[in-house]
Amino acid sequence: MTSDVRNISAALATIKEPWQPHRLASVNDYDVKVVKLQGEFVWHSHDETDELFLVLSGELTIQLRDRDVVLGPNDIFVVPKGVEHCPRAEGEVHAVLIEPAGTVNTGSAGGDRTSPLRDLD
Repeated sequence: MTSDVRNISAALATIKEPWQPHRLASVNDYDVKVVKLQGEFVWHSHDETDELFLVLSGELTIQLRDRDVVLGPNDIFVVPKGVEHCPRAEGEVHAVLIEPAGTVNTGSAGGDRTSPLRDLD
């Protein structure tokens, strides 16, 4: 990926479907992803890595087995590696995710919500 200036809002405007992460940039061995979220995802974990959520707009609930974490605009939450979680968004949420390159969005769960990482045009 090149070192061009990227605009988060413009990148999000190109995303048509929820739960389809797109690489905005790469930093060392990490991907910075933009994604639209809506509805409930799947319960999953990432056994080898933490996952950072930065909400840009909307309200995102990250369900954990022992509690719910509610994020609004400009909130950040890190799901520790190995912790089972299920993101849920009643309305559309725009978010940035930061995780190691190659991290699968559904982690250990797999299934029909597994999405290949897409590069922005």
